[in-house]
Amino acid sequence: IGFTSGIALIIFSSQVKDFLGLRMGAVPADFLDKWRAFGAHLDTAAPWAVLVAVVALAIIVGWPYLNRRVPSPFVALIVTTAVVQLLHIPVETIGTRFGAIDATLRLPKLPAMTVQQLPGLIAPAFTIALLGAIESLLSAVVADGMIGGRHRSNMELVAQGVANIASPLFGGIPATGAIARTATNVKNGGRTPVAGMVHAVTLLLIALFFGRWAGLIPMATLAAILVVVAYRMSEWRTFLSEFRAPKSDVAVLLATFLLTVLVDLTVAIEVGMVLAAFLFMRRMAEVTNINVLTHEFRDPVDDFERDPNAVRRRVVPEGVEVYEINGPFFFGAAEMFKDRLGRISGKPKVLILRMRHVPAIDSTGLNALRDLVHRSRRDGSLVILSDVHAQPVVAIERSGLYEDVGEENIHGNIDDALNRARAHLGLPPLPRPAFAEPTVAREK
Repeated sequence: IGFTSGIALIIFSSQVKDFLGLRMGAVPADFLDKWRAFGAHLDTAAPWAVLVAVVALAIIVGWPYLNRRVPSPFVALIVTTAVVQLLHIPVETIGTRFGAIDATLRLPKLPAMTVQQLPGLIAPAFTIALLGAIESLLSAVVADGMIGGRHRSNMELVAQGVANIASPLFGGIPATGAIARTATNVKNGGRTPVAGMVHAVTLLLIALFFGRWAGLIPMATLAAILVVVAYRMSEWRTFLSEFRAPKSDVAVLLATFLLTVLVDLTVAIEVGMVLAAFLFMRRMAEVTNINVLTHEFRDPVDDFERDPNAVRRRVVPEGVEVYEINGPFFFGAAEMFKDRLGRISGKPKVLILRMRHVPAIDSTGLNALRDLVHRSRRDGSLVILSDVHAQPVVAIERSGLYEDVGEENIHGNIDDALNRARAHLGLPPLPRPAFAEPTVAREK
């Protein structure tokens, strides 16, 4: 929500000049400089431009109460353009700002280029392609957030690449997905790639057959349309409700919002992703805990009664300690793991580490396991891993820890792990209980 609200504020800011009809030069790119410039030129506001913008705004807001089938921005565009031309209202239009729209379709031809120029064009071409890809994917991510969908990144990039290869043949320049234009499309009902195609075809038809009339559209009307788009995109109620969330989430929200507005959307997304990743890892560390399942038996009675694989239902030989990790084994949990195992009183002959609730493990967790194995070996203790899921097994194999632990000391269930402990202690094995259930996928 921080990204979309920030983009909404940027869109709104970009339309203040046209909405008020301010007579000023180029609008500064920086957000704060932009508003300073608006304040400095506020006395140049054009009353007619403000009137046209307000009328367009009223039509956009009020028309849906009369007819929902015809888009209200389209009605506002037609009505205000007609009134401005009929009454000769002195406001800036597309034509007066940008000149006449070229209504000719050029025939395709290869641009003039020599072989000597090619090496110097490679680096700029890659830069433009990379920036275009990033901008388009950011637009797609924003659209995903607005409609609750999921775009196809590969398809987006391939389609954009083909279009940008064809564009120069017709005298065009590289293009990307535009966030403001995408948001406008979505807010007016666009939900699929077909909406973008219709938009492109519509613009082409307007340029070819209605270019003369398109130049008559008041800039104030376009500003009013985008102001409404910005308002609807801002989701300010949701934004304010987020302040009731945990402080860490509020910090991420404000960081992404302020960076989007004051710096750049690309930077905001990068920082937002990093902050969200740190918060995720912190929360995973908070929910991960290490319990002693032998001798202390801290599991609630209800869990014991419902769990057919509970250690309390098994016979644990003397000299064997069973510990259980609950939650992803990331760096935060690894420190907790080291601290807890460092407080073991006495040296057990066998230490079974149960991992049925560990869906994933990272390099820090692997290093903590390696330290445990080496320290236990020095102390004369055997480490056995029990109920190990697929991802941790693969990670253990790739890290080389598999050989340190030993294949015979990695098991898919607690019963096999206990029998391995009995074998190490010279005790006979026990059959697996009939009520036992598989806890990892490879045991099913």
